[in-house]
Amino acid sequence: MKPLEGLLVLDFAQFLAAPWAATRLADLGARVIKIERPGGGDICRQLYISNLSLDGDSTLFHSINRNKQSFAADLKNPADLAAVKQLIVRADVMIQNFRPGVMERIGLGYDACRALNPRLVYGVVTGYGDGPWREKPGQDLLAQSVSGLTWLNGNADQPPMAFGLSIADLTASAHLVQGILAALVRRGVTGAGALVEVSLLESILDLQFELTTTFLNDGGKRPERSAINNANAYLGAPYGIYATADGHLALAMGSIPKLGELLGLAALAQFADPQTWFTRRDEIKRLLADHLKTQPTRHWLDRLEPADYWCAEVLDWNRLWQTDAFRALDFVQQVTRDDGPTLATTRCPIRIDGQVYKSPCGAPRVGQHTRAIQTEFHL
Repeated sequence: MKPLEGLLVLDFAQFLAAPWAATRLADLGARVIKIERPGGGDICRQLYISNLSLDGDSTLFHSINRNKQSFAADLKNPADLAAVKQLIVRADVMIQNFRPGVMERIGLGYDACRALNPRLVYGVVTGYGDGPWREKPGQDLLAQSVSGLTWLNGNADQPPMAFGLSIADLTASAHLVQGILAALVRRGVTGAGALVEVSLLESILDLQFELTTTFLNDGGKRPERSAINNANAYLGAPYGIYATADGHLALAMGSIPKLGELLGLAALAQFADPQTWFTRRDEIKRLLADHLKTQPTRHWLDRLEPADYWCAEVLDWNRLWQTDAFRALDFVQQVTRDDGPTLATTRCPIRIDGQVYKSPCGAPRVGQHTRAIQTEFHL
């Protein structure tokens, strides 16, 4: 039995952050009913990655809405709204990510829903929380840009760089799940529901806590990125990714003189003082960068790994997928619409009591389960 079996979640959300939170709850056993507008449904159905679609919907939609049911409802239609309110009365969790004020105008804001169901845990994702930015569009790249995160990426002479994935959305999604689960635990004690709120900005600021804490206690001085193979603005050499004769090698924290001995780079012996590993990091990194290009990655790994020096080969997905380590995780699952195509995607990364959670149920078509749900709940 999955830990959240028996819980009913209503997913009113679109795009990525909030729907992904609902999917994680579904992974853990909750029944998730996606409330969508008739016809087009979630806008994410047409949000294509590399123009790749499957059975009329984007692969992105398929991946973040697997294992859900779809109930089509026009929330501006009184009859449909009344039916949705009956579902809310029965629900344990409700998730939405509309702009501030939209659900209140419809009549489905937190206060209205709490009046219908005092035990309801009501989850909300916004772009920027309360304050003067509350009306700005809550979009991942925009949140990354204003959060300071993009100033941490790349080398010192490069402009701000965005992450190569929707890091603000995914972090906010994880925080929403944490908050919902905490509220459900409290409800088990008190019987009362809760309003759980997260924002892209607050989540991505929290993600940076390790570095922003230094910033806050260092006179507000902006971190200085390394000019050579930057990976963390507050860490000294050798921290970074280096080109080799046939690929790339990642080096984490470790003694510079010891690294010089292992690599046969005598010039590193002069950096015996650990303070220099930061103050002279670019000088050290340049020596390393020039030296590591002379041999293939395996040559260096054979010297570093037996000495337990923290390092790793840099792999792309094609190579990672072929490793025994990846295969041992059993991390890819196949999901299928009832009468439609099959999609390969990742599984839930959480194990409980050793159990790996997978589900073969693919993303629904718009309104696919409306009639069955109407019958079940007498709507």
